[in-house]
Amino acid sequence: MSRFGVTQQKEEELLSRMTACRLSESDLDESFVRSGGPGGQKVNKSATCVYLKHRPTGLEVKMQQARSQALNRFYARRRMCELLEASLLGDDSPEAQRRAKARRQKDRRRRRAKLTLTETAQPDE
Repeated sequence: MSRFGVTQQKEEELLSRMTACRLSESDLDESFVRSGGPGGQKVNKSATCVYLKHRPTGLEVKMQQARSQALNRFYARRRMCELLEASLLGDDSPEAQRRAKARRQKDRRRRRAKLTLTETAQPDE
């Protein structure tokens, strides 16, 4: 059984990602607080929101994406890895590369739309 309530494959991917960005469980301060917002009475009465602090860098993550505490622990660690990768790798991080790709796609669409506008605006002779 998984520690985080996810499949074994997802847990192994998370652990290898944590190792790659030098994130160990001993560097994390983990606490649980009550969630708020959608989720009904369940989230208001149980401490399912996960708060993680990475002591060496001071990065903090507060995750209340799911109603399950175990799943929120998984999401919080995954988000902490994303933040560490962004700070360590900068423009080479997967998140930065994803944003750059989206920016290039939007630019390409904008240029294409501008070309079609200029072609339709010119009168035929």
